Amino acid sequence: MTPLSATAVGKRYRDRWAVRDCSFTLPEGKVVALIGPNGAGKSTLLRMAAGLVRPTTGELRTFGAPVRGRIHPDVSFLAQDRPLHRDLTVRELERFCAAMNDRWSTDRVHEVLGLLADVDLDAKVGTLSGGVVTQVAIAMALGRLPRLLLLDEPLADLDPLARDETLRIIMTEVAERETTVVMSSHLLADLREVCDHVLLVDDGLVQVDGDIEEVLARHRILVGPPTGESTVEGTLVSATRTQRQSTLLVRDAGPVPEGWADSEPDLESLAMGYLRASRERRASARRR
Repeated sequence: MTPLSATAVGKRYRDRWAVRDCSFTLPEGKVVALIGPNGAGKSTLLRMAAGLVRPTTGELRTFGAPVRGRIHPDVSFLAQDRPLHRDLTVRELERFCAAMNDRWSTDRVHEVLGLLADVDLDAKVGTLSGGVVTQVAIAMALGRLPRLLLLDEPLADLDPLARDETLRIIMTEVAERETTVVMSSHLLADLREVCDHVLLVDDGLVQVDGDIEEVLARHRILVGPPTGESTVEGTLVSATRTQRQSTLLVRDAGPVPEGWADSEPDLESLAMGYLRASRERRASARRR
């Protein structure tokens, strides 16, 4: 059953659309990279999926059920601000979460915390570093034994070693429990190592949605002379130009013209190309 789908979903705050006309269906048992610039609508989309924010238009479904103002029992959500009880110790926090959830695995929480290097179970949450708070919050989210795990910027506070620990835990969750994970992050190099699917959002709209390998294979980076772009076949996504050369991101490119070199983009260059194109469209609209 589809873990998360959206049909024409939009969220409006007064005169601004944070999300608009978003439609997608996410695959089961995969890690989904939710990417986009600040203000793109990623956090709003995750909060709507968790049932914390009601859409203005459209509908979200988790495991076939409409999201109706409360979190689905098979879903866990970790917000960007890590809303934990700071006056409790980690051990007390785990007992509190167990009491608040109908389905809970203390063993799973202890298993995750045991894999992390710097978690003192008797320390108050408010005394922990931002990175350790994030790791504790992920452990508590996994205590619900979710089938869908929504993570808003889970890597932002973590040093490289802690990021590696956390990503290993997430990959184990997917491999052993077939959990679907939706993870927003600006750290695209880390996402590429673990993610199977990409959902790129900008200006509240879904720009790219698909299996990462398939999406990357449909795009090419072409580098060639500053003139002669008319010989390039395919859909031009974005372009950067200097006096000496043009660099193009092209979707569904045709044969490479003479004098041009081509390569497959990585996730970062793909995202940058779409986001650059979106920024240029907004700038052009303002000039009109």
